[in-house]
Amino acid sequence: MWFGPHDALDADARLSQVTRRAYRELGRWLRPHLGSLAASTVLVALVAVLGLPGPYLIKLVIDRYLPARDLRGVLGAGGLYLLTYLAQWLALYAQVYVMSRVGQTVVFDVRQRIFAHLLRLGPDFWDRTQVGRVMSRVTNDVDALSQLITSGMVSVLGDLLSIAGIIYVMLRIDAPLALASFTVLPLLFLLTWGFQGRLVQAFHRVRRRIADVNANLQESISGVRVTQAFSREDANAERFDEINARNLSANVQAAALESAFFPAVELVGAVGSAVLVWYGGHLIFLGRVPLGTVVAFLNYLTRFFMPIREITQIYSVFLSAGVSTERIVEILSTEPRVNEEPGAVELGRVRGEVRFEGVHFSYQPGQEVLHGIDLEAQPGETVALVGPTGAGKTTVINLLARFYDPDRGRITVDGQDIRRVTLASLRRQLGVVLQDNFVFSGTVRENIRYGRPRASDREVEEAARAVGADAFIRRLPQGYDTDVGERGARISVGQRQLLAFARALLADPAILVLDEATSSVDPYTEALIQEALRRLLRGRTAIVIAHRLSTVRDADRIYVLDGGRVVEVGTHDQLLARGGLYRHLYDLQFAAVAADS
Repeated sequence: MWFGPHDALDADARLSQVTRRAYRELGRWLRPHLGSLAASTVLVALVAVLGLPGPYLIKLVIDRYLPARDLRGVLGAGGLYLLTYLAQWLALYAQVYVMSRVGQTVVFDVRQRIFAHLLRLGPDFWDRTQVGRVMSRVTNDVDALSQLITSGMVSVLGDLLSIAGIIYVMLRIDAPLALASFTVLPLLFLLTWGFQGRLVQAFHRVRRRIADVNANLQESISGVRVTQAFSREDANAERFDEINARNLSANVQAAALESAFFPAVELVGAVGSAVLVWYGGHLIFLGRVPLGTVVAFLNYLTRFFMPIREITQIYSVFLSAGVSTERIVEILSTEPRVNEEPGAVELGRVRGEVRFEGVHFSYQPGQEVLHGIDLEAQPGETVALVGPTGAGKTTVINLLARFYDPDRGRITVDGQDIRRVTLASLRRQLGVVLQDNFVFSGTVRENIRYGRPRASDREVEEAARAVGADAFIRRLPQGYDTDVGERGARISVGQRQLLAFARALLADPAILVLDEATSSVDPYTEALIQEALRRLLRGRTAIVIAHRLSTVRDADRIYVLDGGRVVEVGTHDQLLARGGLYRHLYDLQFAAVAADS
């Protein structure tokens, strides 16, 4: 599925400039590292100061020691020159190490924060967001942030200190010559100002396009079997080529701007050096300044434009990282649709009474999908929900698990409104077995233990035996320690379903939710789990969405939904005798199953 401009994280829909909010958030992330930042600032200041004496020492050699044939002075100046550069290198090494450590620590913290936040976002977010786009935020954008911290922030301060120091020394040596050297600075400022907006736009495009590439790549790989089954390899490759070409174009445009900007800065520096050579040479001929002063000024001017070049490069890093920080802040500021209310209480072990009281709900404003649903399940009862596709059955389950909250009405468990209890304590009461259960990469044992991590190996194996999974597990190459692969690719659909039953049984929920849990298994596997289901349901409230007669027939009560409303309630026999929608569904869907049973 290609969401395009409607994706929840699609920046094409609202391109914004780098905001103050992004940098405020960056400051908050850096606050725990103020000590390291202070140490790095001291070191970078030391680097800047140690870079100042070199050209002045050259001036002394040319103007004083060489004319006086003072060999000791020449050797002393050379030794001091070497010592200052050695000290500068050591200080720079320490500063880079400290900032790299800070940068990597911040990246670690930010990635943890993003991941924890993503786990809090409900199905409404993931229904409209491509996973690849989220991955781009967690990887590419955070990496750009790391580059800013490790090679940008404190380096800018060092470059500014170097520039200030060079200006001070040049003015002290010869103010008119220094002012002549700085005549090109207004041109440099105009150049930077002119490129700023275009660079921000370019970096926005780059970030969006790589997010498109990641999104398409993730989707294509996830659906590769369907692609191959329908011989869509060429079409998908063409689609990826289009997206990748847009990414190429965005990167080329950004590179073109950078490649124009940096040489332009170099050109301004060359103009400044030419002005100095012309004016300084003129002053030498007039005898107003010695040769060593002009040589020193040329050295200082080269060093003056070196930090300026670095600042212009770091400036692009700032813009790129600012865009990335803004995108990170955007995802962190995305609020879950369902939040715990202040003062929410812990829900202890419940008996399992579930009630829906006049529940109305809409996924999108003005498009209601449930219209005043009333239903109940008493402790230990099995309640079935049936109805045509789109009737609202799965929505009922989503509301019970508080993936969403009702627009009106309320849902209670043991008489407590589920909006008044903590999410974790509510969901601990629920065991969910879906039609397409997700199996995580890892071992069989780890997957069964997922809902109860501290369960012993014996308890894991007992749960598997109870649902009829033990036999097939022991036939696997390493038994319970067999790696099932990504999404359980190394086991069959039916085996994944059995693992889901074992996982639910081990978690020991008070309320069991089966969302068409047997519709994906073959009749033989279904026969294996029927006895397991009876044990699983014993003493628990169960809400079952199912189309197979074997599950529905034994329910204590069946709710027939149509168009988001409850249209019939009763037992299997009562509803068949009534001759309404349930009878119609039975004739269409269940008659063949009944004939085979």
